[in-house]
Amino acid sequence: MTRGQKVYLIVISVLLAGWLCCLPRDLFKGVSYATVVTDRGGELLGARIADDQQWRFPPCDTVPYRCATAIVQFEDRHFYRHPGVDPGALVRAAASNLRAGHVVSGGSTITMQVIRLSRGRRERTFWQKVVEAVQATRLELRYPKKRILALYASHAPFGGNVVGLEAAAWRYFGRPADQLSWAESATLAILPNAPSSIHPGKGREKLLEKRNRLLEKLHKRGYIDAGTLEDALEEPLPDAPYPLPSLARHWVEAQPHGERTRSGIDIHLQRQAETVADRWSDELDRGGIADLAAVILDIRTGKTMAYIGNTSPSRTRPGSDVDIARAPRSTGSILKPFLYCAALQEGVILPRTLLADTPVNLSGFTPENFDRQFHGAVPAAEALARSLNVPAVHLLREYGAPRFLEILREAGLSTLNRDASDYGLSLILGGGEGTLLDITRAYAGMVRSYEGLETGSPFRDQTALWYTFEALKEVNRPDEIDWKLIRSVRKAAWKTGTSYGSRDAWAVGVTPDYAVGVWCGNADGHGVAGMTGAKTAGPVLFELLGLLPASAEWFDEPLQEGLFLDVCTASGMLKSPDCPEWENVRLPEKAAESAACPYHRDGVFRLPPAMEWYYKSYHPEYQVLPGRDPAPMEFLYPESGCILTFPRGLDGSMEGAVFQVIHRNPDATVYWHLDQSYLGETRLIHQMRLSPDPGKHTVTVVDNDGHSLSVSFSVAR
Repeated sequence: MTRGQKVYLIVISVLLAGWLCCLPRDLFKGVSYATVVTDRGGELLGARIADDQQWRFPPCDTVPYRCATAIVQFEDRHFYRHPGVDPGALVRAAASNLRAGHVVSGGSTITMQVIRLSRGRRERTFWQKVVEAVQATRLELRYPKKRILALYASHAPFGGNVVGLEAAAWRYFGRPADQLSWAESATLAILPNAPSSIHPGKGREKLLEKRNRLLEKLHKRGYIDAGTLEDALEEPLPDAPYPLPSLARHWVEAQPHGERTRSGIDIHLQRQAETVADRWSDELDRGGIADLAAVILDIRTGKTMAYIGNTSPSRTRPGSDVDIARAPRSTGSILKPFLYCAALQEGVILPRTLLADTPVNLSGFTPENFDRQFHGAVPAAEALARSLNVPAVHLLREYGAPRFLEILREAGLSTLNRDASDYGLSLILGGGEGTLLDITRAYAGMVRSYEGLETGSPFRDQTALWYTFEALKEVNRPDEIDWKLIRSVRKAAWKTGTSYGSRDAWAVGVTPDYAVGVWCGNADGHGVAGMTGAKTAGPVLFELLGLLPASAEWFDEPLQEGLFLDVCTASGMLKSPDCPEWENVRLPEKAAESAACPYHRDGVFRLPPAMEWYYKSYHPEYQVLPGRDPAPMEFLYPESGCILTFPRGLDGSMEGAVFQVIHRNPDATVYWHLDQSYLGETRLIHQMRLSPDPGKHTVTVVDNDGHSLSVSFSVAR
């Protein structure tokens, strides 16, 4: 090989290497895109403008046939045949420019225009044209023609702040590019040629002339027939830009910025749900309830089918932009089913175990039922269906707040991030905060676990889940909800909740196929007198359930799961040798570890004094048999071992606390002693206000039959 040949080979190699490396790996690196969110079928729900304030949708891989045909025939007729540069077009452009005396045509191919668009705003010189031509040939080697055309359509300017074919189709015609007519496709094909001077808002006569000329060209070249041409020529140009769709606006706001996301939302259900929510919100707003959020989940897929973070944005009010469905709010009673199910599956209770419903004061925490009544003892399932607070507190105390907190976290309640000691027993009554989305997903997770669709749920016992759904199916408070207002009452397992101060109203319901959650209240946190989950959120829940297809079946009893055990019919606990009546019941696996009935002795059903005191008022059949019980008295307050903190009066003195004893015999006299000092006696109502000094103390009571009872406690300094 001669020296000249070597030099020639080196030059060729360098040029080839330069050509191969001349194209950046990411052509449009640094370009910002709009956030685009579609529904499960690909229909546009909404979008957020790009950081540079351009409506530039993330690139698509394909261009619809009509648009692709119109663009190619207008911009680059030989696009599918040239290698990135069209020499004939360049010659024709040069000749046209010479005749005109100025630049009237650039001769750039679509591929060259992609390169120019990727390089940003650069001065259009002969050298830049050479660079575009070289890089265009390299781009043809990297991508197929279909991809190059898609890059052009995604980044070409279409007038104003509209960039890309997809954004232009929505802005100018209010629908996706694949639904455009030939006339509309031809209109968009023309716009990138001179986007600053010709677009629907400017140079309309020139735009119409160019569009019609392109349509005639399409007819002449055989792409459309004479009838289609005639119809297309009659179509008017678009007027003012259309607003982009704005469905599930808060869901759209929460999606990854600058990306295209296909959600699980059903656009048709979303529209219906928003209509229902807005109508109810208008009604509630008249009563001072400004905000409403709702979510609908698909049990099978676990995906969100409809999402209303807050109702209509047309309202100018504080908090209207707050996504309430993701905002932590006091949970009220909405977490009670999780405690019931967890206690069932771990053998702490059986479905109808009697739970205490008596006054309780736990270091100043004094829960009350909604109706401020006490019933003495209530079956667990009934307590859940009636949403009684006091039995739930007693159950949580037995189950353990730390244990329950872990269950809730496993179920997906991400906002419970404090220690269990901070929440205490108030956790079951709204002492913690949760989001509507998390809570509804947790309810859905119970169904998914029951159906065997989810393995990570903390609720794994199918029998316990079935009993929970059965209890929630019985939720029906006719005194609180006007069923006539609900268009279609769908069978569901549902629960309501109301936070302290009537600040939050909740309702969540599940069927074998769907989970629906509703929250009502005010984003700024102020309460509304009389607002409850049942009255306020319940009707919305059932109307949303009515939008969904009815489930073919209800939750079937798991006949292959659990075990059969004998259960006392009176206490709902495992049968003891003294229980006279029982039934054999299918129960969760760990039910065998549950406690046996302690209330039967010699065949007689006898509750502890405090439970009996309230229970007998609601159960006239209950037999009071004085003298047969060795423990006729019970302290209601305080509890043994507790630490008391007394408030001080205006004069600085300790106000103390009211100590209370329940006695089975209404005629009994009770004598009170603090440590070794006699305090006095009580009849009928056995209460006494005491103000012991800081330190450890014991209060002893003795009745007139000689029965005594003591409680030890400490007074904080």
